[in-house]
Amino acid sequence: MALALSLGRRTRGRTWPNPSVGAVIVKHGAIIGRGWTQSGGRPHAEIEALRRAGEAARDATLYVTLEPCAHHGKSPPCADAVIAAGISRVVSALEDLNPEVAGRGHARLRAAGVAVDVGVGADEARRDHAGHIRRMRDGRPHVLLKLAISADGKAAAAGRKPVAVTGEASRDRVHLLRAHSDAIAIGIGTAMADDPRLTCRLPGMSKSSPVRVIFDSKLRLPLGCRLVRTAAETPVWVVAGADAPQAAASRLSLSGVEVLRCPGAFERVDLKEALQVLAAKGITRLMVEGGPTLACAFVGADLVDEAIFFHSQRTIGAEGIDALAPEALAALHGRLKLSRDMPVGADRERRYERS
Repeated sequence: MALALSLGRRTRGRTWPNPSVGAVIVKHGAIIGRGWTQSGGRPHAEIEALRRAGEAARDATLYVTLEPCAHHGKSPPCADAVIAAGISRVVSALEDLNPEVAGRGHARLRAAGVAVDVGVGADEARRDHAGHIRRMRDGRPHVLLKLAISADGKAAAAGRKPVAVTGEASRDRVHLLRAHSDAIAIGIGTAMADDPRLTCRLPGMSKSSPVRVIFDSKLRLPLGCRLVRTAAETPVWVVAGADAPQAAASRLSLSGVEVLRCPGAFERVDLKEALQVLAAKGITRLMVEGGPTLACAFVGADLVDEAIFFHSQRTIGAEGIDALAPEALAALHGRLKLSRDMPVGADRERRYERS
């Protein structure tokens, strides 16, 4: 199961709206097939593992990180393929919360005489499938908040002037986090101040860049910014207020940007409504990267499920912009627990998860 979990992480961030599942087929103590959900969500992990195992799959054991599907979607049910291959035992980490599955896959296997064990590696599988679980259970993506914090608690210099807070090792980690996310979000203030690309710039991983989401209630995103100029290469979605100017929406659309309109309040865009819209479009994992205003809004709405802080030894000065307002930081520490604390180059990474 540990290997299956590791395999499932290979395409995390590239399989949405499907979960990124891993599968391993074992017979007489030897691994005869491995699989993971392919980019775009298909083929599923079980099908890939069965294809590699071939006829040797008969009477073998399948380890899989999520219940095999039992419904006809864009491909036939994996449970039927497992039965047809002659697998004699399935070890599944979790039951799938998708209402179209929800125990039916396991039930179909048992009805066909396949032995089924559920729960091996469940805790780790819940972490790996947090996005899928959150979308199925709450109708929104799993939200990861990322902050780079100077030694004096700042994220930018005075006047929102961007500054390199952390070192190269931390920045590489951030690019990997981007690659493992379905989408990355910033506020319009950060978009205008930093003119970022928000892509994954690790060697060979540019195709793993997530959808770029900008919360921009009044559609102020400049047509000449790098996000708009590269929208044809990596998707850009702008979350706007219901009353944002139609002329601005049309200009962005003609530039390849998709405009999503939502009612109500981060600068009058309702974050809960916005997350539901993103989930409806298939997003399961959303990384909120900046800036402090958007971060505070997500914390204030209790929509942060996980947080990663990169703490630098560098100081910016009293005039700098706080990484997070003190009350928001206190609220976050009250809701999340520290799960990892480790050095990253000269910086320190602290990860927090919901209790």
